[in-house]
Amino acid sequence: MSADNEQAREQLIDLAAQFYDQFELGEIPHMSVPTRTKNNIEYDEDKDVWVYGDRESTRSANSVRGARKLLKAVYTIEFLADQLEEDRSSTLRELYYLSESWDNKEAQFNDQDESNGLIEDLEIVSGVTREDFHMRPEESGATLMGPLHLREQTRRGEREIHCQEDVGEGGYQIPNNPDTIEFLGTDADFILAVETGGMRDRLVENGFDEEYNALIVHLKGQPARATRRITKRLHDELDLPVTVFADGDPWSYRIYGSVAYGSIKSAHLSEYLATPEAKYIGIQPADIVEYDLPTDPLSDSDINALESELEDPRFQTEYWEEQIELQLEIEKKSEQQSLASHGLDFVTDTYLPERLDAMGII
Repeated sequence: MSADNEQAREQLIDLAAQFYDQFELGEIPHMSVPTRTKNNIEYDEDKDVWVYGDRESTRSANSVRGARKLLKAVYTIEFLADQLEEDRSSTLRELYYLSESWDNKEAQFNDQDESNGLIEDLEIVSGVTREDFHMRPEESGATLMGPLHLREQTRRGEREIHCQEDVGEGGYQIPNNPDTIEFLGTDADFILAVETGGMRDRLVENGFDEEYNALIVHLKGQPARATRRITKRLHDELDLPVTVFADGDPWSYRIYGSVAYGSIKSAHLSEYLATPEAKYIGIQPADIVEYDLPTDPLSDSDINALESELEDPRFQTEYWEEQIELQLEIEKKSEQQSLASHGLDFVTDTYLPERLDAMGII
């Protein structure tokens, strides 16, 4: 077993041992974790990220419901410890189904949200990430295209890849654990993280990555942790500015927020995943007005989401308050592809160059 596997395994076993220690002390077994809501996140000025505050939720065996949660935790810890010892891996989906084979039915998960939540709990209380548990999400398929030379570890050994010259139009697929990648060099000037596949393909087809020395990262909707991690590493280690290009709606602003501020569900990993310096490049509500873009009306859920974002401490900046209030005023939203109303090349010839210039990136 590798040293990393052994360390992760020991931290999991130490966690389970705490329950036995509580028994011996005559205490009711319990486990406390931060409350994962927007009301319990606060800004860490030293680390420049949003983290959990002091509010906690306790999983305690003083109720049947709490006892079931701890039972499931112990079974999951045993599974993860065995997995690390055998140097195997599994997906979050597989863990949910694997629990069906556990001998105690009370330890089996009711749905995948429950098993996912427990893995997040174990990450927080053990200080070990799920990647170090060898737990993988379902394949995200997120990709990177641009002038980046890297070395990655594979089961067949090391291989070097240039993310323009050695890949097809689909780009380089980001691995589940980007910390296995070594950056060998880059000619890139900045990172453009793109929400949709259609816009990503338009940029690549138009040669935007080559003309502007851009690393185009396809977020594929709400970005996976691996996507956020490699983006942060590229920024921190290669000193590359990060921009996020998404649709002009409240759900896409949250996509930007997960890149820049971290998500509420993974605030315990904000320092590891978030890139606070990331800038939002569009689509902005101001763009809808300035470029007279095709739009859809805001739905009730859109309006509720925008109003919620105004109360979200991560969006309480002058820029976001101005943009969100403008959107509530015009009652419209717009997609990235709406820029095509001015021609297929408008996004690469006009919109992005003007925005990047205004932001001081090119």
